[in-house]
Amino acid sequence: MAALASFLIMMEISRFVDMSVSVSIVALSVVNGLRYVLFCGLVWLAAYVFFRRRWLHRKILQVFPPASDVRREIKHSAVSLLIFSVIAALTLEAARRGWTQLYKQPDERGMVWFWASIVCTILIHDTWFYWTHRLMHHPRLFRLTHLTHHRSVNPTPWAAFAFSPLEAVVQGCIFPLAVMLVPMHPYAFGLFMSWQLAFNVMGHSGFEVFPRWMMKSWLGQVLSTPTHHVMHHEKMRGNYGLYFNMWDRLMKTNHQDYEARFTEVVSRSQQKNMN
Repeated sequence: MAALASFLIMMEISRFVDMSVSVSIVALSVVNGLRYVLFCGLVWLAAYVFFRRRWLHRKILQVFPPASDVRREIKHSAVSLLIFSVIAALTLEAARRGWTQLYKQPDERGMVWFWASIVCTILIHDTWFYWTHRLMHHPRLFRLTHLTHHRSVNPTPWAAFAFSPLEAVVQGCIFPLAVMLVPMHPYAFGLFMSWQLAFNVMGHSGFEVFPRWMMKSWLGQVLSTPTHHVMHHEKMRGNYGLYFNMWDRLMKTNHQDYEARFTEVVSRSQQKNMN
């Protein structure tokens, strides 16, 4: 599985740079779809099938969603992946025309910048996500843009990309935005895309993965957690961040019970849930 994930990462952009837009859409749709199924499927099988009882104490909401919710999430995710592929193909066309800062030679900027560009893109994406996400909660925009995603009150990994078409366009805009702002090698962008998918799937998994001590450390002040995002789905407001908790803390949009809820989830007895 790890080898397949690495293969999909390497194929992400560099193989498609010289393809036509239509061919790129098809190729990207296949690669993005396979990667989504790989990431979501592995988490789903682990948490909802093989270790369902053993990990139940870490299930943030102590009920499992109906199969109809999972089917809906998969259907909307498939539409989102197609939209993402169209945006990515158009971004590659922009790169061919010299309108982006994608570069092909790895040694053009060195390995330090290769990794730094990924960090910069993650920070840009976290900022983009927080503010667009918060904007989509405006009463005049919510039903049009974000209601589809919030139909998953008890999300599963398949909810990660379960967007309305309009929200998928908004979220997909990180592709051109990133490569126009940050000089990046295609492999760096592929690694960023795999990071964002992995973190997104984890956040929608419905299970808390972080240890109890985290909330009392500096890490708990910086990183977002699955509990943080599940509370957003449950309460319908607050907790807008994606990777980090910094914007929520700065803008005072963390739910007031977030830290207590995290502590409650990670303090549950495994043995009690096994019985």
